[in-house]
Amino acid sequence: MSYTLFDFLQLIGSLGIFIFGMKIFSEGLQKIAGNRLKGILSGMTRNRFTGVVTGFATTAITQSSTTTTVMAVSFVNAGLLTFIQSTGVIMGANIGTTITAWLVALFGFKFKITPIALAVIGIFFVFLFSKNARWRNIAEAMVGFGILFIGLEFIKGSVPDINSNPALFSFLDGFTEYGFLSLILFVFVGTILTLLTQSSSAATAITLVMLFEGWVSFPVAAAMILGENIGTTVTANIAALVGNVHAKRAARFHFFFNVIGVIWMMLLIYPVLNLIDHVVQYFTESSLSVMSGDIESRSNATLALSLFHTSFNVLNVIILFALVPYIVRFVEYIQPENGSEKDEFHLQYISTGMMTSPLFAIQQAQKEIQIFAGIIDQMHGRVSELLFDPSADKEALIKKLRQDEKATDRLEIEISDYLVRISERTSLEHELTERIHNMQAMLNDLERIGDIYYQIAKMAEKLEEYRSSWPEEAYEEIKIMMDVLHIAITNMVQNVAKEPHEVKLDEAISLEKRVNKQRKTFRKNHYNRLENGNYAPRAGVVFIDALNRLERIGDHVINVNEFACGNRIKRE
Repeated sequence: MSYTLFDFLQLIGSLGIFIFGMKIFSEGLQKIAGNRLKGILSGMTRNRFTGVVTGFATTAITQSSTTTTVMAVSFVNAGLLTFIQSTGVIMGANIGTTITAWLVALFGFKFKITPIALAVIGIFFVFLFSKNARWRNIAEAMVGFGILFIGLEFIKGSVPDINSNPALFSFLDGFTEYGFLSLILFVFVGTILTLLTQSSSAATAITLVMLFEGWVSFPVAAAMILGENIGTTVTANIAALVGNVHAKRAARFHFFFNVIGVIWMMLLIYPVLNLIDHVVQYFTESSLSVMSGDIESRSNATLALSLFHTSFNVLNVIILFALVPYIVRFVEYIQPENGSEKDEFHLQYISTGMMTSPLFAIQQAQKEIQIFAGIIDQMHGRVSELLFDPSADKEALIKKLRQDEKATDRLEIEISDYLVRISERTSLEHELTERIHNMQAMLNDLERIGDIYYQIAKMAEKLEEYRSSWPEEAYEEIKIMMDVLHIAITNMVQNVAKEPHEVKLDEAISLEKRVNKQRKTFRKNHYNRLENGNYAPRAGVVFIDALNRLERIGDHVINVNEFACGNRIKRE
C-alpha cells in the first residue's frame, strides 16, 4: 500500500480549497444579486408552485440552498410569506442545489477546465482591487469559480489510485456485498460525509470523484447522493436548535420532506437505476452496470449521477407536492409554539446558530431593531397610562415597564453582538460597514430611551405625591410633551423600518424642534410659577426633572432617525 498520511493530508487540503472556492463563489454571486434576491422571494411566492420556482431560481443564483432556506424563514417571521409558501421555496431549493453537481460533472470531469479556471483567475484577479463595487463582486465570484475547480482537480489527484492501493479497494468492496443492505449503509455514509464537510456540494463532489475513480459502483454512489440529501437537512436542524419556532419548523419540514423522499426512492432504487442506465446507453452507447476504464465512460457516469440527483429531487417535489399541508400539520404538531415564550423576551429574526450572507444578516438585524423601536413605543404608552390614567394599576404597569427595560438591555447586547459577528466573518463593502456602524449607534440610543422611560416610571410615586400641588397648567404641559413625543416616536418607528435611502428627515427634524421649543417654553413657565409661589420648590424639582428627561428622549429619537437615514446632521 503506497498511500501515506501525507497523501491523506493533501486530500484534506484539496477538499478545503474546493470548499473555500465554493464559499467565495457563492458570496460573490449573492453580492452581485443584492436586493434583487429579496425581490424575487417576496414577489414570486403567491402559492406553492411559484414558491418552488422561486426557491430553484434563488438557489441557482446563490449556489447555496442554506441561504435560500434561511431567507425563506426570515420572510415567514416578517409576515411576507406564510409557512405553506415557504415550503415551496424549500422544495425549489432542493432542486436548485443539484445544479452544483452538474457544474462539477460537466466542467470537472467531462472537460478539462483547470487551465481555463487559472486563466479566469488571472483575468479577474486585478478587478478585486477595483473601486467599482460591482466589478469587485463579479471578480470575487469568478475567482471563487476558478478556485473551486482547481480544488476539484487537486481532489482527483489526491485520492488513492485503486491499482496501486488494492487493499483500500478491498476494504470498500467488503461493504458492497450485501445487496440492498449495502445501499442503506451507504445512505448513512453519504449523510455522515455531508455532516463532516458541512457542505452538501462538497460531499457531492467527493462522491462524483469516488465514482469517477472507480472506488464505488453507480448504485452505491446513488445511495450516497440520497444520504447527502438527508445530511444537508441535519446541518440546518443543528443550526436551528438555537433559533425561533419558525426556524425550527422550516428545518423540520426540510428534514421530513427529504427523508420521506429518500424512503420512497430506496423502495424503487433498482427500477430507477435501470431507467437511468437505459438513458445513458441511448445517448452514449455505454452501460453503467459494466463501466469500462476509459475516461469517457467514467465521465459519462458522473453525468448520469447528476441526472439521478436532479431526477430524484424533481420527482420528490412532484410526488409530495399535494401532501405538503399534511407534512406541515405534522411539523406544527411536533414543534408547537411555546406559550410561555410569549411572556419572555427572545429574538425573533436572528439567532446565534444561523448566519446568512452579510446583506440578509443585516436585514434580519434591522427586523430586530424594528421590534426594539416597537418596545419603545409600547413603553411610551405605558408611561402615559401610568401618569394620566387615575384608574390604572400602577404597580402592574411599573412591573411591565421593568420587563420592557430589561428587554431593551438584552436587545442592545444581542443585536450588537450579532452585528459584530457579521463584521468579523467576512469582508464587507464600505456601504454595509457604514450601515452596521449606524445600526450600532441606533441600538445605543434606543436603549437609552428605554432607560429614561423606566426612570420616569420610578418617579411616578413622587409625581403622584406632588402633582396635587401642581397647578393645572403644569399637569397639562407634561401631557403636551408626552403627546408630541408620541408623534415623534411613531415617526421614528416608521423610519427604522425603511431602507436608509427611503428615510426622509424633514418631519423628524420638525418634531425635534417642536419638543425643544415646548421644553424651553414650559421651563420658563416653571420658573415663573416658582417665583409666584404657585407650588413648593420640591414639587417644582419633580416637574423640571420630568420635563428634562422627556426632552432628552426627544434628542435620542432624532439621533435614531439620523442613523436610520445614514446621514448625521448638525443641530444647535
